[in-house]
Amino acid sequence: MRCYLIQHGKSKGKAEDPSRSLTAAGIDESTRMSEFLSQIGLSVSLIKHSGKTRAQQTATILARAVGSRSEHSEGLAPLDDPELVAGYLAETSHDVMLVGHLPHLEGLVSILLTGKPDQKPVEFQNSGVVCLERNQDLSWSLVWLMTPELVGASSL
Repeated sequence: MRCYLIQHGKSKGKAEDPSRSLTAAGIDESTRMSEFLSQIGLSVSLIKHSGKTRAQQTATILARAVGSRSEHSEGLAPLDDPELVAGYLAETSHDVMLVGHLPHLEGLVSILLTGKPDQKPVEFQNSGVVCLERNQDLSWSLVWLMTPELVGASSL
């Protein structure tokens, strides 16, 4: 079972846009990442996001590219307890894509890879994808990490 963790694309500041929608650069980097995921044949049936505008927009861009659907899911907000999602992942048997925020994603990947919520084994980037795999012994391994910069130059 694989879990794909994605930090939302770059978003506008709260003063500029209280809902913090994606910037043009955020749309571009999310689109480039979605094209990469499509090219490698990544397939998930559902992409879960926090419900915040920037995460929902990122999830929608990704869903179109990988032929999936996206939906809001509790427990993915920036300050939610990552143990809740870790528990969900321990129970599921299908590949999952989660679009969320820092510091939540940092805590989640830390719990999965180290067993502790306060480590920082992975540096997240906007629209970057961290692919983890659950092993037969129920531990987790980092399989790959991809950033928008590595999948092509920005058109902006």
